[in-house]
Amino acid sequence: MLSLQDLQELESSLLPALERHHLRLLAHSLRCLQQAAPASADAPGAELPEADLPDAEALGRWAAGQPGLQADPGFTPVLLEQLGKAAVQLEAIAREQQRPPLQLTIADLVTWGRRQADARLAVDPGLSPRPAPPHS
Repeated sequence: MLSLQDLQELESSLLPALERHHLRLLAHSLRCLQQAAPASADAPGAELPEADLPDAEALGRWAAGQPGLQADPGFTPVLLEQLGKAAVQLEAIAREQQRPPLQLTIADLVTWGRRQADARLAVDPGLSPRPAPPHS
C-alpha cells in the first residue's frame, strides 16, 4: 500500500496527469511486490528485500494473506496478472537506474516518469501546455 508520503511525492512531481496516474499504478505495484518478496538471506530484517522480484507462488501466498482480496476472490487473479506486467516494467526501470527492482524508490519512479513525459512531449509538441495569453 502506498503511504501518504509516497502519494505526496508522486503528486508534487507536477508531471502531466497521464504520467502521474501511471506512476501511481507502478508505485502501488512496487509496494505490493516488495511486500510479497521473501526477505533476503543476505540481509535479514532489511527494510526492503534485495531478492529478485517474487515469483507467481510467492505472489499467490502474499495475495492469500491480504484481507481485502479475500472479500473478492475473483479479483485476485486479475491483480496478480497486473502485478506480473508491472514487474516487467519495474525491471526495465531498475536496469536504467542500475539497481535491483525491489530497491527502486518513489523518487526513481518520478525520475523515470519525467523522462517519459519529456519524450512524449518532444514527439508531439502539441501536447505541451501553452502559456496563458497576457492580460490587457
